[in-house]
Amino acid sequence: MDAVINAEGNVFLSHEPWMSAKICSHADGRKVKKSEAKSLKIYTMSDEDIRGFDCGSRGHPDFPEQLAMKVSKPLLSEVLEAVRSRSAETGRKPVLFNIEIKSTPRGDGVFHPQVNQYARALYGVLKQYGVLDRTSIQSFDPRALEAAHNIDPDISLVLLVDNRKSLQKNLNRLSFVPAIYSPDYKRVSRELIAAAHVQSIRVIPWTVNDEKTMHKLVAWGVDGLITDYPDLGVRVLAEIQQDQ
Repeated sequence: MDAVINAEGNVFLSHEPWMSAKICSHADGRKVKKSEAKSLKIYTMSDEDIRGFDCGSRGHPDFPEQLAMKVSKPLLSEVLEAVRSRSAETGRKPVLFNIEIKSTPRGDGVFHPQVNQYARALYGVLKQYGVLDRTSIQSFDPRALEAAHNIDPDISLVLLVDNRKSLQKNLNRLSFVPAIYSPDYKRVSRELIAAAHVQSIRVIPWTVNDEKTMHKLVAWGVDGLITDYPDLGVRVLAEIQQDQ
């Protein structure tokens, strides 16, 4: 899940820090235009403002199998509460969470607060709902991970990577060793996984959406997978376990 901060300092979930032209509509039903999307910044909006946008009825063009429904972007707290209730109803084990801080130096004060405030707002919700021990905070921005580490050195942190630099060069961007290294799956190799494991770092690549690649990466020894299709991932892992 991707966390964003609004004008009231509350933590909402949104892939972009604005209202996407792909999926969102104004309260009066008008589709958000590409030309205006980035001006509809969640960071400048109140809770009420955000509730006025419907980001579900149109569905998502990249995921045609997704069920369309009228829905606004939710608070992280609402999602944590819904998951807790659903887990209790179904008798499921407690769910693990992976939440991204989507900060950039250019976005400071424009699309999000300074990273210390960003990380503290997210941490506060996680602590309030008692899920810190079941949550990993990930980011492409080393500043955000440093901020989270300073708040709580024990929380699981994930370095997201989208470059061709070596494992060690990317790790050198941090003052500490992250729990998880999360590169683009195309950059993963057996050697990278082995080198990370030597330092007790788990490797969880993104974003793996096809069955063949899932099988290959699991065989290589990855510690998890980020995917847009968790139903496929669950099925693939079940098949692998049956074959073992």
